[in-house]
Amino acid sequence: MTDITKLKSVTEEIIGEDTLVRLLDKKVPLKHYIGLEISGNLHIGHAVSAMLVIKELQDLGVHCTIFLADWHAWINDKLGGDLKFMDEVGIPLFKELFKASALMVGAKYDEIEFVKASDIVDSSDYWACVIDIAKNTSLARIERSIDIMGRKEGESTDFAKLIYPAMQVADIYYMQTQIMHAGMDQRKAHVIALDVAKSVKIKPMMAGDERISPIAIHHHLLGGLTPPSKEVQAKGELTREDLAEAKMSKSKPMSAVFLSDSPELIKEKIMKAFCPEGQVKLNPVLDWSKHVCFKLGTKTIEIKRKTEWGGDKTYTTYEELEKDFVEKKLHPMDLKDAVARSLINILAPATKYLDNPKIKELSEMVKNKVSR
Repeated sequence: MTDITKLKSVTEEIIGEDTLVRLLDKKVPLKHYIGLEISGNLHIGHAVSAMLVIKELQDLGVHCTIFLADWHAWINDKLGGDLKFMDEVGIPLFKELFKASALMVGAKYDEIEFVKASDIVDSSDYWACVIDIAKNTSLARIERSIDIMGRKEGESTDFAKLIYPAMQVADIYYMQTQIMHAGMDQRKAHVIALDVAKSVKIKPMMAGDERISPIAIHHHLLGGLTPPSKEVQAKGELTREDLAEAKMSKSKPMSAVFLSDSPELIKEKIMKAFCPEGQVKLNPVLDWSKHVCFKLGTKTIEIKRKTEWGGDKTYTTYEELEKDFVEKKLHPMDLKDAVARSLINILAPATKYLDNPKIKELSEMVKNKVSR
């Protein structure tokens, strides 16, 4: 039986795990997809969490696809809804950023397929697929899924945004990607894709000659470095409804570390991060240590401190680190310093690759567009 232990170690959940293993065992060719809006520069939430999943799927023989969702970004008002700018600047930059990300985690960039939404929307079959999905989904269900765009249910919005969830599901069926992959914040769209699997007629999901329900893989969403809202802090934990607010965000630069950030800026952001002493829940620095530092680079956390404050110590497991932090044997500032150094080391291959005048020019153009 195919061992997917490494894949599971970089995911929050796999819906359809038994189907995945069975199809891998049968050597059925499988396609994966993750869709990303063309917006600002890439932060490590996608660069690490998403690319780690891609690496493990590639090692299992799965063909991986990054869907460049320019039409979806237009609907969601990203980069001013300027499709021409996305095509000429945003998409070329995204491809360079993903190459840097692949170098960082050891994925095979040359084997990743890139598909633009604008490449498939000219097909009448695609729109027939959108209608098929919509006819098998209630309006109330679509309205409840609006948070996949980072928006709240009931928020005043234009009608185009209600088309978005049906398009996202149609992307999966039209491209026949048996494995749909995203962060936990996209789960509602994936559940729609699962619910309509038996009823869609235009493009039923096939794996070889077998009709199946898509397999859903959800990676962890790294918490934003800035403090969560008072309401979230009062709860003491994140619900799925809180994910969009509490995750790192391009619109909150100090909440995220971007691939293009300098080592100095990375350290500044980490040292200013929310990190309540002895607290595990809602602590982004612990979260990043678990899901980034112990998965890449040396896979350790090295504490550097004076002898009178406990001396140097190297943690080889997250559990050991968390225990000392909860028992207040590890001070937040020492943890922040160690995580900053670890991240700078992990990001070094990406930092080196992105130190290129052309890429920097594209990045600056995107920053200027986002700021307007």
